[in-house]
Amino acid sequence: MKHLTRILGVSLASILWSGMLAGSTKETSAYKVLDPIESGSLTVFPVVAAQTHDTSGFMTLDDGLRSGDVVVTEAGNAEGLVRGPRPVIRHDGAQVNTLVLINRSDKPLILLAGEIVTGGKQDRIIGKDRIVPAHSDPIDLSVFCVEPGRWVERSAKFGAMNTQMAQPSIRASAMAAKNQQQVWDGVRSANRGLSETVAVEASPSEAQSMEATVAGTTSYAKVMASPVAREQVDKVAAPIEGRYRDVMHQLHDRHAVGVVVAVNGRLIWSDVFASTELLEKYWPKLVRSYAAETFGTAEEHQTPDLAAAQEFLDRLSGEHEVVESEPGVYREAEITGVNYTAFELTSLIPKTDFDIHIAKMAQGTIAQLKPVKIFPRQYGFGGTPPYIR
Repeated sequence: MKHLTRILGVSLASILWSGMLAGSTKETSAYKVLDPIESGSLTVFPVVAAQTHDTSGFMTLDDGLRSGDVVVTEAGNAEGLVRGPRPVIRHDGAQVNTLVLINRSDKPLILLAGEIVTGGKQDRIIGKDRIVPAHSDPIDLSVFCVEPGRWVERSAKFGAMNTQMAQPSIRASAMAAKNQQQVWDGVRSANRGLSETVAVEASPSEAQSMEATVAGTTSYAKVMASPVAREQVDKVAAPIEGRYRDVMHQLHDRHAVGVVVAVNGRLIWSDVFASTELLEKYWPKLVRSYAAETFGTAEEHQTPDLAAAQEFLDRLSGEHEVVESEPGVYREAEITGVNYTAFELTSLIPKTDFDIHIAKMAQGTIAQLKPVKIFPRQYGFGGTPPYIR
């Protein structure tokens, strides 16, 4: 932690609590789960809140990169990017799990684990939720590589993949496991799983195109941004995206703020935000990440239970909590309970003392919670495709 504090140039506190955390976690009775929206094997339950907060003073990563107010670059390229006499972090060179970010804007920046930045020597995903203050000094940004086969600079700065976040199984490997090898395994599984799904469900020409794409790159972002992949993702995501937007419009006064996610009736994830407006900014990317999680799952449909979805959202009184805090900026709590891990990002910026984002995942890898397709044409009955770990 001392090393981390020195790198970031901020005061970080790490607090470890063991035992039952009675009264220390969020009262989730303020959230209500509504009837599900379904598309194929994907189900999302809209979540509404008793009240929301004003998040207009915050900026998202997509907005910051698009405007140029936020710069992300390899560690070795950080010098010369700071205006004025602020100190610059110096590194010997680029590092797989480190990028440098500078927020030049007047607004604090929200970063969500699983957001994808492309460019540099490798595509990366953000490793954890955090807030970067306005006009920040350069910070070391904890990331994970999602392109294991490249270490050649494509560009000095990074752009955002604004069509999709990393799917829940990859986000879980970054957020909970914090393990680069597991992230790489998840990327390979996702890429191959998409290719196998296309082989079964799409035309021969599309299957051939997808197979060539997967064979030609190790980049999760490139594979998921390919025309065939986007078509497959949209088949699942578009119906849910449209129907949920209708829900948000109809229930604006009830404050739609998030979702509980299930694949084939198995509850795997939830994302809840401080405001409807913040959810709307992330929703197109989130719903496509959920859709990508369905590739390689069993075809039989199961309807999740509404009461179970509400219970999944409500349970946040864990047995173990780790808190990381940058005083006056943010607090992130990792809460481990029976069969789940949850993450709460709370703003500590004056006049914004509220939870910005809560993510919760079923314990264990998402892949272990999903029934999988077996492709007898290629593997024989009872065979296991290579993307199933």
